[in-house]
Amino acid sequence: MLRNVPEHLRRTVETLYRSESGRILATLVRLLGDLDLAEEAMHEAFAAALESWPQAGIPDKPRPWLISTARFKAIDRMRGRTRSDAAQRDLALHFETHEAPHEDAEIEDDRLRLIFTCCHPALPPEGQVALTLREVCGLTTEEIAQAFLVLPATLAQRIVRAKGVIRDKAIPYQVPAAQELPARLGAVLQVVYLVFNEGYSAEAARGELSYEGIRLGRLLLELLPEPEVMGLLGLMLLQESRRAARTAPDGQLILLDQQDRALWNREQIAEGISLAETALASRRFGAYTLQAAIAAVHAEASTAASTDWRQIVALYGRLLRVQPSPVVELNRAVAIAMFQGPEKGLRLIDDLLGREELVNYHLAHSARGDLCRRLGRIPEARASYEKALTLVRREPERRFVAGRLRDLK
Repeated sequence: MLRNVPEHLRRTVETLYRSESGRILATLVRLLGDLDLAEEAMHEAFAAALESWPQAGIPDKPRPWLISTARFKAIDRMRGRTRSDAAQRDLALHFETHEAPHEDAEIEDDRLRLIFTCCHPALPPEGQVALTLREVCGLTTEEIAQAFLVLPATLAQRIVRAKGVIRDKAIPYQVPAAQELPARLGAVLQVVYLVFNEGYSAEAARGELSYEGIRLGRLLLELLPEPEVMGLLGLMLLQESRRAARTAPDGQLILLDQQDRALWNREQIAEGISLAETALASRRFGAYTLQAAIAAVHAEASTAASTDWRQIVALYGRLLRVQPSPVVELNRAVAIAMFQGPEKGLRLIDDLLGREELVNYHLAHSARGDLCRRLGRIPEARASYEKALTLVRREPERRFVAGRLRDLK
């Protein structure tokens, strides 16, 4: 039967799945109280849409239709288990006789509740992030595995184990009590930022995730107006403000110093800077606030040449104390190259590569290639770009590095 679905309708359902499955699943978990049952019912509802909508037409509000359909699919599944389980029978009867509302205003924070559930401290950290990206954001196991540089089978096991912990420990689907929120915040902030980055740095097909990350950040700030939440939202807004200037019409990446700053979104910049300043003023800030402050310095510069690199170097030094990381060291080395000259930056990058922590990180080799190019050391630049090209994963970045190679004189 599904072979006869019109192509335009199939594309519509696929688009709905990409944009709405996270919200639908979160609402179904609230209604059903069972993550696996909610996921099964949601997939059955989308399959039912492909069967029903060619004749009945697409509903004016597809999301409530899908939620209601999934809910009744879940009830049918529960009925099938009632022969041997009285509790399942009673639960199915409850769901059948108590219709739960699912208007937008009433389910606005469903995904935030699901994030806190998926980020429960009883789950291992890698399971928290993987499960949230899979269940809340709808990323495939393969996409998440690529982000974490692990095999899909390994990532799938993390998700299975995390679901098992939620089930076995009966972890509730709710936002934690106020006294529990600070201890739970770190993993949630990490997840929200990963959601944003998946949309911001990926192909346009997943660009909606960056908007979703910002929306989740706003919800989280409303729930918990802590400085680091402000910092994260400010960072995402400042990065998002540059979206229109980041790529050429042919999809080629455009680096920050070459972007048309007239295309930057000034409203997002103003909000992002305000959030960063408020977070900094609290003196209780962390890594996200410092990254937002660095992005704000870039945003405040009218031209690339007028960028206050001294301040950026100082902020990276502060960030290194808060969050020691070879990637932060690399970014600081690039900033030092802009402030004190490419020779100084190149020495720092060579030291980093000598420690082998970034030996398989394509941006380290690409940055080295850029500095060698600026110094006229063309053979070294070519070797660094070639090494970066063997390591790069995303196609836009691959095209960019290949372009750098072609442009060497």
